Amino acid sequence: MPLHVPPAPAPALRSVLTALSSPTAVSEARTPSLLAAQGPLSPELPLPVHVLDRVTAEGVSATRLAGWRFLIRSGERAVAAADAVLTPDGWAFSRFFEGPYIGSTELAVRQAEAMTQPYQPRLLSVPGLYMLTLWLHGDPTADGATGHPAATDLLVPLAPAPPGIAAHRPHRVAELLPVLTLRVTPTRLLGSPA
Repeated sequence: MPLHVPPAPAPALRSVLTALSSPTAVSEARTPSLLAAQGPLSPELPLPVHVLDRVTAEGVSATRLAGWRFLIRSGERAVAAADAVLTPDGWAFSRFFEGPYIGSTELAVRQAEAMTQPYQPRLLSVPGLYMLTLWLHGDPTADGATGHPAATDLLVPLAPAPPGIAAHRPHRVAELLPVLTLRVTPTRLLGSPA
């Protein structure tokens, strides 16, 4: 079943298109694959990027929207990504980048498209573990910029994943959040106040 990709805010897309058409923005990006790309570049697969700020002992997560990520395609493959962030003046281009998460995102999306249940794809960043997941939200018609992971949503860790967490293996939020809670929570030092 196809994924239901939420529409990105038009100003976010425009900011990325403007940056792509700027020789200065592209040349200063330090992304060799973007500089070496032949032919036209196009931003595709807009995904809202949410950040997991904290997980409570009860497994309730607090997330916030950090921006929108677009895969930059050249021909048949994504060669880089671009982020747009919300500023006091509206949506603005943030950066171009490349690395292992680009191909890993494409792979995870292809795997998700083969699932029978419809999902809305998002990205969920777990900064405390240097972890990025493809978040498959169970309500494909939801506003992609809002909401928190539901217990039945799926999280697919992208490669490279933290040690002990398999990349590209879907986990229900109810199963993975407790593991993340144990890993992110700092251990109290003996004698430290409770």
